[in-house]
Amino acid sequence: METTQHTMHHIKCAPGEIGRYVILPGDPGRVEKIAAYLDNPRHVQTYREYTTWNGELDGETVTVMSTGMGGPSTAIGIEELKMCGADTLIRVGTCGGVDPELVPGTLIIPTGAIRKEGTGREYAPIEFPAVPNFEVVSALKDAAARLGHKTAMGVVECKDSYYGQHAPETMPTEDELRSKWKAWKRAGAIGSEMESATLFVVASVRRMRAATILLLCRNRERENDTGLTDTVWETGPAIETAVEAIRALIRADREQAK
Repeated sequence: METTQHTMHHIKCAPGEIGRYVILPGDPGRVEKIAAYLDNPRHVQTYREYTTWNGELDGETVTVMSTGMGGPSTAIGIEELKMCGADTLIRVGTCGGVDPELVPGTLIIPTGAIRKEGTGREYAPIEFPAVPNFEVVSALKDAAARLGHKTAMGVVECKDSYYGQHAPETMPTEDELRSKWKAWKRAGAIGSEMESATLFVVASVRRMRAATILLLCRNRERENDTGLTDTVWETGPAIETAVEAIRALIRADREQAK
């Protein structure tokens, strides 16, 4: 596609090429898989970490776009999606466990996110909470129930350093990292990932609706307690739930517009 003055600098899409409703995986390799759940899926653009496909649900254009890993690329993607006309975002991703009671394969729907990331601080002071949109969270919860998927709802930790969590003993900040992880666990956090806090804060500032659904793929806290190593990597249930939630939001938005 030839670049024009209206094409976004990073996602290389322009207004009119993006749907109002967007599904956001982190992994570019997961975009085509998600788009296959839509009607008439088609590739739109690929540039850097941003791979974009479109499809339809009930005649409405729905976009699937990867964000890459972490807050900075997620925020850039959200900003440019907003400028292209998007207003409703659902992140579909994976996470690790913090609550040892949760079994891998559970779908986590965050009700809030710990702002242990830096990008959101460029948008709002740290006292501003990272919370998802209630309508979208409700749509995800109801969709998962209709589909018969096991879910958990609660606060997730969002960090910038993957290896700060998984290899804290290699970091000069080991004591702080371990202390905070213990605090999140004692306070009731249920999962750990890298994008939702940024998503929630940026979406709030830009007056967009946003929520997240995550596959709990591994729970090291549970492994430490039980000695069992279980992993689940099939993201189909999370994708199905996001698609069903967007279908419900489309219908609700149409009814409200009447």
